Amino acid sequence: MNWITKFIEAGKNIKQNIRSRVTKEDIATSDYVACCKGPIERKLLKENQWVCPFCSKHYRIKPTGEESRFKYTFDNGAYEIIDTPKPQDDILGFHDTKPYKQRLKEARKKTGLHCSMVVATGNVKNIPITAVASDFDFLGASIEAAEGEAFLAAADHAIKNKQPLVIFSAGGGMRMQGGMISLNQMPRTTLAVNEVKRNGLPYIVVLCDPTAGGITASYAMLGDIHIAEPNATVAFAGARVIQGTVKESLPIGFQKSEYLVDKGQIDLVVQRKDIPEKLGTLLSILLKKNSDISSEQNETAELGVQTREAS
Repeated sequence: MNWITKFIEAGKNIKQNIRSRVTKEDIATSDYVACCKGPIERKLLKENQWVCPFCSKHYRIKPTGEESRFKYTFDNGAYEIIDTPKPQDDILGFHDTKPYKQRLKEARKKTGLHCSMVVATGNVKNIPITAVASDFDFLGASIEAAEGEAFLAAADHAIKNKQPLVIFSAGGGMRMQGGMISLNQMPRTTLAVNEVKRNGLPYIVVLCDPTAGGITASYAMLGDIHIAEPNATVAFAGARVIQGTVKESLPIGFQKSEYLVDKGQIDLVVQRKDIPEKLGTLLSILLKKNSDISSEQNETAELGVQTREAS
């Protein structure tokens, strides 16, 4: 075998190795996941609510299912999904590298959801709540008309049933393909939050990785209390965009939850496994406080009526 033959054979081997490389599907079905100390058993992550036991990395999780946000949050993993309105798709007829309707079809097939936002009700430490969580696999959990309708349905359910509203925020912001329809969800969700508060109900936001763009600029920063998971990115514009604008180096950990709690932008950083306990404690305090305020307001109003009658 001369050197030319050896070279050709080597090329064939390289081609064969490239063809047999690990695919995304192989990774998704593998028993191992890449993390800080190399491959870590998927089973170990599942047992730890998809948090690395070595570096505390909080992996993104689905809203529903056996290993999901709602399963980990609600008492005994029991909850009821609330149906939300389904507005017409792609009113603008948007088309980039592929039609928007096709993107929606692919996202729905991938996630099994109609939109990125899911609404549920159940108990957290025996306190009935309405909760909202997003699926990042659905177009980056971006917001358009269907998500806006889901949020409004959650607020309406909370008000009608006199339940606190808890939001697990995640997503890249308002969806480009929706144009002004997407941007319009910012004031709509803000007004919905105002209605929840006007009815004396607690509104708590749990900031998950990543929370960015118009989500941060609207409902994600309007909570009575803001909790964040460790090392979650919470931002409006990206760090590189900001650095390019101000022409200065940004602090280490900029836009991470630990940095933001140190600066007072958020209230607490809480491990995923401790979130239900923390929510239960905070909701107990807020509900009692709101109840006391309501009683005081009623007593003051009654006293005012009696005074006017006496005069």
